[in-house]
Amino acid sequence: MAIDARDNIGNAGNAEAAPQAQSNYPNAPDSDYESDSSSQDSSLGKKDKEKTRRPGDNAFRQQRLKAVNPVFTAKTVIPLLIGIAIVFVPLGAAMWYASHSIQDLVIDYSQCENLASSDYWLPIPENYTSFHFGSYSNQTKAVWKLDTDESQIFEDQRLVCRVQFEIPKKLNAPIYFFYRLNNFHANHRRYVKSFSEDQIQGKAASLNDIKNTVGQNCQPLSTDENGNRIYPCGLIANSLFNDTFSTTLTAVNGTLNNYNLTDQGIAWATDKNRFKKTAYNYTEVVPPPNWYKSYPNGYNETNFPDISTWYQFQNWMHASALPNFNKLALRNDHDTLQPGTYELSIGLHFPVLPYNGNKYIYITQRSVIGGKNIFLGVSWMIGGAICFAIGLILLIVNFIHPRKTGDVNLLSWNKEKFAQDEKEELSSDSAIATGVEKLDQHQ
Repeated sequence: MAIDARDNIGNAGNAEAAPQAQSNYPNAPDSDYESDSSSQDSSLGKKDKEKTRRPGDNAFRQQRLKAVNPVFTAKTVIPLLIGIAIVFVPLGAAMWYASHSIQDLVIDYSQCENLASSDYWLPIPENYTSFHFGSYSNQTKAVWKLDTDESQIFEDQRLVCRVQFEIPKKLNAPIYFFYRLNNFHANHRRYVKSFSEDQIQGKAASLNDIKNTVGQNCQPLSTDENGNRIYPCGLIANSLFNDTFSTTLTAVNGTLNNYNLTDQGIAWATDKNRFKKTAYNYTEVVPPPNWYKSYPNGYNETNFPDISTWYQFQNWMHASALPNFNKLALRNDHDTLQPGTYELSIGLHFPVLPYNGNKYIYITQRSVIGGKNIFLGVSWMIGGAICFAIGLILLIVNFIHPRKTGDVNLLSWNKEKFAQDEKEELSSDSAIATGVEKLDQHQ
Protein backbone atom coordinates (compact mmCIF):
# COMPACT_ATOMS: atom_id res chain seq x y z
CA MET A 1 0.00 0.00 0.00
CA ALA A 2 2.93 2.29 0.76
CA ILE A 3 4.34 1.62 -2.67
CA ASP A 4 1.02 2.43 -4.24
CA ALA A 5 0.87 5.60 -2.27
CA ARG A 6 4.32 6.66 -3.44
CA ASP A 7 3.43 5.81 -6.98
CA ASN A 8 0.33 7.89 -6.76
CA ILE A 9 2.27 10.72 -5.20
CA GLY A 10 4.87 10.45 -8.00
CA ASN A 11 2.24 10.42 -10.65
CA ALA A 12 0.57 13.38 -9.07
CA GLY A 13 3.87 15.16 -8.98
CA ASN A 14 4.48 14.41 -12.60
CA ALA A 15 1.01 15.64 -13.45
CA GLU A 16 1.70 18.87 -11.58
CA ALA A 17 5.09 19.19 -13.23
CA ALA A 18 3.74 18.79 -16.74
CA PRO A 19 2.06 22.21 -16.89
CA GLN A 20 5.15 23.67 -15.29
CA ALA A 21 7.35 22.13 -17.98
CA GLN A 22 5.04 23.21 -20.74
CA SER A 23 4.96 26.75 -19.41
CA ASN A 24 8.71 26.88 -19.80
CA TYR A 25 8.29 26.16 -23.54
CA PRO A 26 5.32 28.17 -24.73
CA ASN A 27 6.10 27.46 -28.38
CA ALA A 28 6.38 23.71 -27.99
CA PRO A 29 4.06 21.86 -30.39
CA ASP A 30 1.15 19.79 -29.20
CA SER A 31 2.17 16.13 -29.51
CA ASP A 32 -1.40 15.14 -30.34
CA TYR A 33 -1.22 17.09 -33.64
CA GLU A 34 2.42 17.27 -34.66
CA SER A 35 4.76 14.44 -35.65
CA ASP A 36 8.00 13.68 -33.79
CA SER A 37 9.99 15.35 -36.55
CA SER A 38 8.21 18.65 -35.93
CA SER A 39 9.28 18.74 -32.26
CA GLN A 40 12.93 19.36 -33.05
CA ASP A 41 14.89 22.25 -31.62
CA SER A 42 13.27 25.51 -32.70
CA SER A 43 16.68 26.89 -33.60
CA LEU A 44 16.64 24.73 -36.73
CA GLY A 45 13.50 26.52 -37.98
CA LYS A 46 10.64 25.11 -39.98
CA LYS A 47 11.25 23.88 -43.50
CA ASP A 48 9.49 26.08 -46.11
CA LYS A 49 6.83 24.47 -48.21
CA GLU A 50 8.34 23.38 -51.50
CA LYS A 51 7.29 25.58 -54.38
CA THR A 52 6.08 23.85 -57.52
CA ARG A 53 4.71 24.80 -60.91
CA ARG A 54 2.64 21.64 -61.12
CA PRO A 55 -1.01 22.42 -62.03
CA GLY A 56 -3.66 21.68 -59.46
CA ASP A 57 -5.12 18.20 -59.37
CA ASN A 58 -8.54 18.82 -60.88
CA ALA A 59 -10.35 17.75 -64.03
CA PHE A 60 -9.87 21.06 -65.82
CA ARG A 61 -6.15 21.54 -65.20
CA GLN A 62 -5.32 17.88 -65.69
CA GLN A 63 -7.38 17.69 -68.90
CA ARG A 64 -9.75 15.06 -67.64
CA LEU A 65 -12.93 16.86 -68.72
CA LYS A 66 -15.48 14.86 -70.62
CA ALA A 67 -15.14 15.31 -74.36
CA VAL A 68 -16.85 14.28 -77.55
CA ASN A 69 -14.61 12.13 -79.74
CA PRO A 70 -16.28 11.72 -83.13
CA VAL A 71 -15.04 8.96 -85.36
CA PHE A 72 -15.22 9.96 -89.00
CA THR A 73 -15.99 7.07 -91.29
CA ALA A 74 -17.28 6.87 -94.83
CA LYS A 75 -20.79 6.16 -93.52
CA THR A 76 -20.81 9.40 -91.52
CA VAL A 77 -18.74 11.78 -93.67
CA ILE A 78 -20.38 11.20 -97.05
CA PRO A 79 -23.98 11.80 -95.88
CA LEU A 80 -22.80 14.85 -93.90
CA LEU A 81 -21.15 16.43 -96.96
CA ILE A 82 -24.14 15.69 -99.19
CA GLY A 83 -26.48 17.11 -96.53
CA ILE A 84 -24.46 20.33 -96.29
CA ALA A 85 -24.59 20.68 -100.07
CA ILE A 86 -28.37 20.14 -100.12
CA VAL A 87 -28.80 22.93 -97.56
CA PHE A 88 -26.17 25.41 -98.76
CA VAL A 89 -26.77 25.45 -102.50
CA PRO A 90 -30.52 26.29 -102.43
CA LEU A 91 -30.05 28.89 -99.69
CA GLY A 92 -27.16 30.46 -101.59
CA ALA A 93 -29.23 30.53 -104.78
CA ALA A 94 -32.11 32.19 -102.91
CA MET A 95 -29.79 34.85 -101.47
CA TRP A 96 -28.23 35.47 -104.88
CA TYR A 97 -31.67 35.82 -106.48
CA ALA A 98 -32.85 38.22 -103.75
CA SER A 99 -29.77 40.39 -104.29
CA HIS A 100 -29.94 40.19 -108.07
CA SER A 101 -33.60 41.22 -108.13
CA ILE A 102 -32.86 44.59 -106.48
CA GLN A 103 -33.38 47.50 -108.89
CA ASP A 104 -30.74 50.24 -108.72
CA LEU A 105 -28.75 52.80 -110.65
CA VAL A 106 -25.20 54.12 -110.22
CA ILE A 107 -23.87 57.29 -111.84
CA ASP A 108 -20.25 58.42 -111.57
CA TYR A 109 -20.26 62.23 -111.59
CA SER A 110 -16.53 62.71 -110.84
CA GLN A 111 -15.85 64.14 -114.31
CA CYS A 112 -18.97 66.28 -114.53
CA GLU A 113 -17.03 69.53 -114.17
CA ASN A 114 -14.73 68.50 -117.06
CA LEU A 115 -17.07 66.67 -119.48
CA ALA A 116 -20.47 68.31 -119.00
CA SER A 117 -21.44 71.45 -120.90
CA SER A 118 -22.91 74.58 -119.35
CA ASP A 119 -24.96 75.27 -122.50
CA TYR A 120 -26.80 72.02 -123.26
CA TRP A 121 -27.43 68.51 -122.01
CA LEU A 122 -24.92 65.82 -122.92
CA PRO A 123 -25.24 62.06 -122.59
CA ILE A 124 -23.25 60.63 -119.71
CA PRO A 125 -20.69 58.13 -121.08
CA GLU A 126 -21.78 54.54 -120.60
CA ASN A 127 -18.69 53.67 -118.57
CA TYR A 128 -19.87 56.20 -115.97
CA THR A 129 -23.32 54.64 -115.52
CA SER A 130 -24.72 51.33 -114.35
CA PHE A 131 -28.43 50.42 -114.40
CA HIS A 132 -30.11 47.28 -113.08
CA PHE A 133 -33.76 47.31 -114.10
CA GLY A 134 -34.16 43.84 -115.54
CA SER A 135 -34.86 43.85 -119.27
CA TYR A 136 -35.02 47.67 -119.26
CA SER A 137 -31.38 48.14 -118.27
CA ASN A 138 -30.03 48.60 -121.80
CA GLN A 139 -32.73 51.17 -122.63
CA THR A 140 -31.96 53.48 -119.68
CA LYS A 141 -30.00 56.64 -120.39
CA ALA A 142 -28.72 59.57 -118.37
CA VAL A 143 -27.61 63.09 -119.28
CA TRP A 144 -25.85 65.89 -117.40
CA LYS A 145 -25.31 69.63 -117.55
CA LEU A 146 -23.06 72.02 -115.66
CA ASP A 147 -24.67 74.92 -113.82
CA THR A 148 -23.60 77.54 -111.29
CA ASP A 149 -24.88 78.58 -107.88
CA GLU A 150 -24.34 82.30 -107.51
CA SER A 151 -25.26 82.22 -103.83
CA GLN A 152 -21.90 80.68 -102.99
CA ILE A 153 -19.25 83.14 -101.78
CA PHE A 154 -16.25 81.32 -103.24
CA GLU A 155 -16.08 80.90 -106.97
CA ASP A 156 -14.73 77.34 -106.89
CA GLN A 157 -17.76 76.31 -104.82
CA ARG A 158 -20.35 77.51 -107.35
CA LEU A 159 -20.31 74.54 -109.73
CA VAL A 160 -23.48 72.44 -109.78
CA CYS A 161 -23.85 69.19 -111.70
CA ARG A 162 -27.41 68.64 -112.89
CA VAL A 163 -28.13 65.00 -113.69
CA GLN A 164 -31.23 63.63 -115.43
CA PHE A 165 -31.90 59.89 -115.38
CA GLU A 166 -34.75 57.62 -116.34
CA ILE A 167 -36.58 55.19 -114.06
CA PRO A 168 -38.11 52.66 -116.51
CA LYS A 169 -40.19 50.71 -114.00
CA LYS A 170 -41.87 51.20 -110.65
CA LEU A 171 -39.60 50.94 -107.61
CA ASN A 172 -41.32 50.06 -104.37
CA ALA A 173 -40.36 51.76 -101.12
CA PRO A 174 -38.13 52.00 -99.24
CA ILE A 175 -35.80 53.88 -101.58
CA TYR A 176 -32.26 54.67 -100.46
CA PHE A 177 -30.01 57.40 -101.84
CA PHE A 178 -26.29 56.87 -101.19
CA TYR A 179 -23.14 58.64 -102.20
CA ARG A 180 -20.20 56.38 -102.98
CA LEU A 181 -16.48 57.08 -102.81
CA ASN A 182 -13.78 55.02 -104.49
CA ASN A 183 -10.08 55.08 -103.64
CA PHE A 184 -10.64 57.03 -100.42
CA HIS A 185 -8.50 55.25 -97.82
CA ALA A 186 -10.09 56.03 -94.45
CA ASN A 187 -8.47 53.12 -92.62
CA HIS A 188 -5.09 54.66 -91.81
CA ARG A 189 -4.34 54.31 -88.10
CA ARG A 190 -3.60 58.02 -87.58
CA TYR A 191 -6.78 58.98 -89.43
CA VAL A 192 -9.09 56.55 -87.61
CA LYS A 193 -7.85 57.58 -84.14
CA SER A 194 -7.96 61.32 -84.78
CA PHE A 195 -11.17 62.40 -83.02
CA SER A 196 -12.36 63.32 -79.54
CA GLU A 197 -15.01 61.10 -78.00
CA ASP A 198 -15.59 63.74 -75.32
CA GLN A 199 -16.48 66.31 -77.96
CA ILE A 200 -18.78 63.86 -79.73
CA GLN A 201 -20.60 63.19 -76.45
CA GLY A 202 -21.18 66.93 -75.97
CA LYS A 203 -18.57 67.59 -73.29
CA ALA A 204 -16.57 70.81 -73.25
CA ALA A 205 -13.25 68.98 -73.58
CA SER A 206 -10.21 70.94 -72.46
CA LEU A 207 -7.17 71.62 -74.61
CA ASN A 208 -5.24 68.96 -72.70
CA ASP A 209 -8.05 66.43 -73.29
CA ILE A 210 -8.11 66.81 -77.06
CA LYS A 211 -4.32 66.86 -77.38
CA ASN A 212 -3.01 64.38 -74.84
CA THR A 213 -5.79 61.96 -73.90
CA VAL A 214 -4.60 58.47 -74.84
CA GLY A 215 -6.83 56.80 -77.43
CA GLN A 216 -9.11 59.78 -78.07
CA ASN A 217 -7.06 62.78 -79.01
CA CYS A 218 -7.37 64.84 -82.19
CA GLN A 219 -3.73 65.14 -83.09
CA PRO A 220 -2.57 66.58 -85.42
CA LEU A 221 -5.73 68.73 -85.71
CA SER A 222 -6.65 69.72 -82.18
CA THR A 223 -5.93 73.46 -82.37
CA ASP A 224 -5.49 76.11 -85.06
CA GLU A 225 -2.35 78.22 -85.56
CA ASN A 226 -3.49 80.58 -82.80
CA GLY A 227 -3.95 77.80 -80.24
CA ASN A 228 -7.76 77.84 -80.35
CA ARG A 229 -9.58 74.55 -79.85
CA ILE A 230 -11.09 73.06 -83.02
CA TYR A 231 -14.65 71.73 -82.88
CA PRO A 232 -15.18 69.07 -84.04
CA CYS A 233 -11.49 68.30 -84.00
CA GLY A 234 -9.50 65.59 -85.75
CA LEU A 235 -8.78 64.33 -89.24
CA ILE A 236 -12.08 62.51 -89.76
CA ALA A 237 -14.23 65.59 -89.16
CA ASN A 238 -11.84 67.78 -91.15
CA SER A 239 -12.30 65.59 -94.28
CA LEU A 240 -16.12 65.60 -94.09
CA PHE A 241 -17.77 64.84 -97.44
CA ASN A 242 -19.49 68.12 -98.34
CA ASP A 243 -21.06 67.65 -101.78
CA THR A 244 -24.72 68.66 -101.53
CA PHE A 245 -27.74 66.89 -103.01
CA SER A 246 -31.19 68.29 -103.63
CA THR A 247 -33.73 66.52 -101.42
CA THR A 248 -36.23 66.33 -104.29
CA LEU A 249 -35.99 64.30 -107.47
CA THR A 250 -37.62 66.80 -109.80
CA ALA A 251 -40.00 65.31 -112.36
CA VAL A 252 -39.08 66.42 -115.93
CA ASN A 253 -39.90 65.53 -119.53
CA GLY A 254 -43.57 64.83 -118.88
CA THR A 255 -43.18 62.99 -115.58
CA LEU A 256 -46.02 64.11 -113.32
CA ASN A 257 -44.89 64.04 -109.71
CA ASN A 258 -41.68 64.93 -107.90
CA TYR A 259 -40.18 62.42 -105.51
CA ASN A 260 -39.22 63.72 -102.07
CA LEU A 261 -36.38 62.37 -99.94
CA THR A 262 -35.32 63.10 -96.37
CA ASP A 263 -32.24 62.77 -94.20
CA GLN A 264 -34.30 61.67 -91.20
CA GLY A 265 -33.40 58.14 -90.15
CA ILE A 266 -30.21 57.82 -92.20
CA ALA A 267 -27.95 57.48 -89.13
CA TRP A 268 -27.56 54.44 -86.91
CA ALA A 269 -30.24 54.16 -84.26
CA THR A 270 -27.57 53.96 -81.55
CA ASP A 271 -25.96 57.25 -82.62
CA LYS A 272 -28.59 59.27 -80.77
CA ASN A 273 -27.01 58.01 -77.54
CA ARG A 274 -23.52 59.02 -78.66
CA PHE A 275 -23.73 62.29 -80.59
CA LYS A 276 -24.81 65.10 -78.26
CA LYS A 277 -25.20 68.86 -78.53
CA THR A 278 -21.97 70.44 -77.37
CA ALA A 279 -21.47 72.31 -74.12
CA TYR A 280 -19.01 74.67 -75.85
CA ASN A 281 -19.92 78.28 -76.47
CA TYR A 282 -19.32 79.28 -80.08
CA THR A 283 -16.70 81.82 -78.90
CA GLU A 284 -14.55 79.06 -77.37
CA VAL A 285 -13.87 77.05 -80.53
CA VAL A 286 -13.12 77.39 -84.24
CA PRO A 287 -14.12 75.24 -87.28
CA PRO A 288 -11.75 72.63 -88.77
CA PRO A 289 -9.41 74.02 -91.45
CA ASN A 290 -11.21 72.35 -94.38
CA TRP A 291 -14.52 73.85 -93.25
CA TYR A 292 -13.28 77.35 -93.93
CA LYS A 293 -15.41 77.88 -97.03
CA SER A 294 -18.55 76.82 -95.19
CA TYR A 295 -17.69 79.04 -92.18
CA PRO A 296 -15.51 81.84 -93.62
CA ASN A 297 -16.04 84.05 -90.58
CA GLY A 298 -15.99 81.27 -88.00
CA TYR A 299 -18.85 80.23 -85.77
CA ASN A 300 -21.65 82.50 -84.60
CA GLU A 301 -24.98 82.09 -82.84
CA THR A 302 -26.82 81.06 -86.00
CA ASN A 303 -24.38 78.69 -87.70
CA PHE A 304 -22.91 76.79 -84.71
CA PRO A 305 -23.37 73.09 -85.64
CA ASP A 306 -25.52 70.75 -83.57
CA ILE A 307 -24.10 67.28 -84.27
CA SER A 308 -26.98 65.59 -82.42
CA THR A 309 -29.22 66.33 -85.45
CA TRP A 310 -26.54 66.42 -88.16
CA TYR A 311 -27.03 62.91 -89.50
CA GLN A 312 -24.66 63.16 -92.47
CA PHE A 313 -21.88 64.06 -90.05
CA GLN A 314 -22.76 61.12 -87.80
CA ASN A 315 -22.52 58.70 -90.75
CA TRP A 316 -19.21 60.18 -91.85
CA MET A 317 -17.66 59.75 -88.41
CA HIS A 318 -17.99 55.96 -88.82
CA ALA A 319 -14.75 55.50 -90.76
CA SER A 320 -14.89 52.78 -93.40
CA ALA A 321 -12.50 49.86 -93.40
CA LEU A 322 -12.23 49.65 -97.22
CA PRO A 323 -11.28 52.32 -99.77
CA ASN A 324 -14.58 51.86 -101.67
CA PHE A 325 -17.70 52.49 -99.60
CA ASN A 326 -21.25 53.86 -99.57
CA LYS A 327 -22.74 56.36 -97.14
CA LEU A 328 -26.48 56.81 -96.80
CA ALA A 329 -27.47 60.42 -97.56
CA LEU A 330 -31.26 60.42 -98.12
CA ARG A 331 -34.17 57.99 -98.04
CA ASN A 332 -37.92 57.56 -98.54
CA ASP A 333 -39.57 54.74 -96.62
CA HIS A 334 -43.16 55.15 -97.79
CA ASP A 335 -43.61 56.36 -101.38
CA THR A 336 -43.21 54.34 -104.56
CA LEU A 337 -40.86 55.81 -107.16
CA GLN A 338 -42.95 55.90 -110.32
CA PRO A 339 -41.55 55.40 -113.84
CA GLY A 340 -40.36 58.60 -115.47
CA THR A 341 -37.46 61.00 -115.84
CA TYR A 342 -36.07 62.81 -112.82
CA GLU A 343 -33.47 65.51 -112.27
CA LEU A 344 -31.04 65.83 -109.37
CA SER A 345 -28.77 68.79 -108.57
CA ILE A 346 -25.38 68.13 -106.99
CA GLY A 347 -23.21 70.86 -105.47
CA LEU A 348 -19.60 70.07 -106.36
CA HIS A 349 -17.47 70.82 -103.29
CA PHE A 350 -15.57 67.62 -102.44
CA PRO A 351 -12.45 67.09 -104.63
CA VAL A 352 -11.63 63.54 -105.70
CA LEU A 353 -9.65 64.01 -108.91
CA PRO A 354 -6.39 65.08 -107.16
CA TYR A 355 -6.04 61.62 -105.62
CA ASN A 356 -7.53 59.69 -108.59
CA GLY A 357 -10.75 58.97 -106.75
CA ASN A 358 -14.35 58.71 -107.87
CA LYS A 359 -17.68 59.81 -106.44
CA TYR A 360 -21.07 58.41 -107.37
CA ILE A 361 -24.76 58.69 -106.68
CA TYR A 362 -26.38 55.36 -105.93
CA ILE A 363 -30.16 54.89 -105.77
CA THR A 364 -31.36 51.46 -104.71
CA GLN A 365 -33.91 49.31 -102.92
CA ARG A 366 -33.32 46.55 -100.40
CA SER A 367 -34.15 42.86 -100.18
CA VAL A 368 -34.94 40.53 -97.29
CA ILE A 369 -31.20 40.11 -96.70
CA GLY A 370 -30.34 43.81 -96.96
CA GLY A 371 -28.69 45.76 -99.76
CA LYS A 372 -27.39 44.55 -103.08
CA ASN A 373 -24.52 42.16 -102.43
CA ILE A 374 -24.09 38.88 -104.31
CA PHE A 375 -21.02 37.77 -102.32
CA LEU A 376 -22.98 35.98 -99.60
CA GLY A 377 -25.13 33.97 -102.01
CA VAL A 378 -22.21 33.08 -104.28
CA SER A 379 -20.04 31.99 -101.35
CA TRP A 380 -22.80 29.71 -100.02
CA MET A 381 -23.31 28.13 -103.45
CA ILE A 382 -19.58 27.59 -103.94
CA GLY A 383 -19.24 26.10 -100.46
CA GLY A 384 -22.16 23.74 -101.09
CA ALA A 385 -20.81 22.75 -104.50
CA ILE A 386 -17.40 21.92 -103.00
CA CYS A 387 -19.01 19.78 -100.29
CA PHE A 388 -21.10 17.96 -102.90
CA ALA A 389 -18.05 17.33 -105.10
CA ILE A 390 -15.99 15.97 -102.20
CA GLY A 391 -18.87 13.79 -101.01
CA LEU A 392 -19.40 12.41 -104.53
CA ILE A 393 -15.68 11.63 -104.91
CA LEU A 394 -15.58 9.86 -101.56
CA LEU A 395 -18.71 7.90 -102.47
CA ILE A 396 -17.16 6.70 -105.76
CA VAL A 397 -13.83 5.82 -104.11
CA ASN A 398 -15.58 3.98 -101.29
CA PHE A 399 -17.73 2.08 -103.79
CA ILE A 400 -14.82 1.04 -106.02
CA HIS A 401 -12.17 0.46 -103.36
CA PRO A 402 -13.91 0.15 -100.02
CA ARG A 403 -11.70 0.26 -96.96
CA LYS A 404 -12.48 -1.78 -93.91
CA THR A 405 -12.81 0.44 -90.90
CA GLY A 406 -11.11 -0.39 -87.63
CA ASP A 407 -12.88 -1.56 -84.51
CA VAL A 408 -13.88 1.58 -82.64
CA ASN A 409 -13.99 -0.46 -79.45
CA LEU A 410 -10.18 -0.44 -79.45
CA LEU A 411 -9.95 3.33 -79.19
CA SER A 412 -8.40 4.54 -75.95
CA TRP A 413 -11.47 6.34 -74.67
CA ASN A 414 -13.66 3.34 -75.45
CA LYS A 415 -11.22 0.99 -73.72
CA GLU A 416 -11.60 2.92 -70.48
CA LYS A 417 -15.36 2.80 -70.77
CA PHE A 418 -15.43 -0.93 -71.49
CA ALA A 419 -13.05 -1.64 -68.60
CA GLN A 420 -15.32 0.29 -66.27
CA ASP A 421 -18.37 -1.56 -67.58
CA GLU A 422 -16.64 -4.93 -67.11
CA LYS A 423 -15.67 -4.01 -63.57
CA GLU A 424 -19.24 -3.03 -62.74
CA GLU A 425 -20.52 -6.24 -64.37
CA LEU A 426 -18.12 -8.42 -62.35
CA SER A 427 -19.16 -6.60 -59.17
CA SER A 428 -22.82 -7.21 -59.90
CA ASP A 429 -22.14 -10.90 -60.75
CA SER A 430 -20.22 -11.44 -57.53
CA ALA A 431 -23.00 -9.79 -55.54
CA ILE A 432 -25.56 -12.09 -57.16
CA ALA A 433 -23.39 -15.15 -56.48
CA THR A 434 -22.95 -14.17 -52.82
CA GLY A 435 -26.67 -13.72 -52.47
CA VAL A 436 -27.31 -17.16 -53.96
CA GLU A 437 -24.83 -18.83 -51.58
CA LYS A 438 -26.43 -17.21 -48.55
CA LEU A 439 -29.81 -18.33 -49.76
CA ASP A 440 -28.59 -21.96 -50.14
CA GLN A 441 -27.05 -21.93 -46.67
CA HIS A 442 -30.25 -20.56 -45.18
CA GLN A 443 -32.24 -23.36 -46.79
